[in-house]
Amino acid sequence: MTAPRQRRNPWAAFGLALALGAGAAAPAASTAANSPLVVNPKTGLALSGYDLVAYFTRQMPTFGRPDIELSFKGSVWRFQNSGNRAAFVAHPEVYMPRFGGYDSVAISRGISVAGHPLFWALIGERLYLFYNREARADFLADPGRIIAVAERKWPEIARSVAR
Repeated sequence: MTAPRQRRNPWAAFGLALALGAGAAAPAASTAANSPLVVNPKTGLALSGYDLVAYFTRQMPTFGRPDIELSFKGSVWRFQNSGNRAAFVAHPEVYMPRFGGYDSVAISRGISVAGHPLFWALIGERLYLFYNREARADFLADPGRIIAVAERKWPEIARSVAR
């Protein structure tokens, strides 16, 4: 875990999870490592160029810089600073968006829909992306249930997603 994540107030994350009713445990890292990713086919950018570590350290979407990039899993990831890139290199399984950046609510409904980097949530120290505000609101209404259903459906959906 990075120093910025260690310095975060552990009770803040616990309180958020408790307030949202999130009872699901974080998924296994090996699942994330084998997941297809939402990537722009024209640019090769993952997460539309947003710095995925910044969701954890700044609690907001932040564009990465073109001069601080990393190629990982066949995609280009951008970071706001070299510290964020180093944190990702050290522990990509911690920062990768769950379900490869596909909308968790759609996955729970049995379909794959690319998530959007501006519609997101951190639950159980994992990043979840959503297609729109409504999907995010549906997720936040019962994240534990949606995560559990999506976890069951994801292996089959992941096999059918074009890579």
